[in-house]
Amino acid sequence: MSRIHELPPEELEIYRRLDPERLPKHVAIIMDGNGRWAGKRSLKRFLGHQQGAEAVHFVVETASRIDLPWLTLYAFSLENNLRRPKTEVSFLMRLLSTYLTNNVKRMNDNNVRIQYIGRTHELPREVQERMQWAAEATQRNTGTVLTLALNYGARSEMLDAFKRLHAEIEQKHIRLDDITEQDIQRHLYTAHMPDPDLLVRTSGEMRISNYLLWQIAYTEIFVTNRLWPDFRGVHMLEAIEDFQRRERRYGGLSDGSESDDVASLPANQLVSS
Repeated sequence: MSRIHELPPEELEIYRRLDPERLPKHVAIIMDGNGRWAGKRSLKRFLGHQQGAEAVHFVVETASRIDLPWLTLYAFSLENNLRRPKTEVSFLMRLLSTYLTNNVKRMNDNNVRIQYIGRTHELPREVQERMQWAAEATQRNTGTVLTLALNYGARSEMLDAFKRLHAEIEQKHIRLDDITEQDIQRHLYTAHMPDPDLLVRTSGEMRISNYLLWQIAYTEIFVTNRLWPDFRGVHMLEAIEDFQRRERRYGGLSDGSESDDVASLPANQLVSS
């Protein structure tokens, strides 16, 4: 059953401008700017992270109302785990556990299923248990799949995929010449998911930050200067509206475009002097 009518007025106004047939199937978001949000207000960083967790509520709820199939959030990178102060990492782990504890009912009410990608086995045991509890509590939901990238890095994902593929090659005696892109794809953390159609980055930074590097080969990218704690569902809809104004060609030509007829030109005319 459609839940479009549950959108707040400002979100509904934008949604009505969209083509429902051209909505992205998968939106991935780099949630950036919690620390700067706090710094601009002379607040402690942990308050920025708390406000960032609140922003997740709004975006997930909008995603479920427009029936977005896949939403993937970059919640905690491998680099965060290795390079941030231990006190901040510990707080982020507690915040994650609290978020899951407090939001399973909300996810069930919105028909949202939660899952995770990353080296989650390296997270604290009690956090892993809370993650598993939330995944099991929402596993029967059939709406938006909310994927949290936790202790995630795209290079480590590809390294893990290559190791698993190598083991398969040795076990099944597969020839290297027979390996395809699909063989690598099915060993990624995201093997069961479609590639993102749209990647949103908050805080205005023009970089990918080691996020879904394989998967975003043909993804449209939308960057906003808005810091993540201020990001809401209406802003995701604005990104989708921008996405729908673009033409995705995947290396081909746009509809109606004709390739230049160069077959009949002399070779010396194909190279400029």
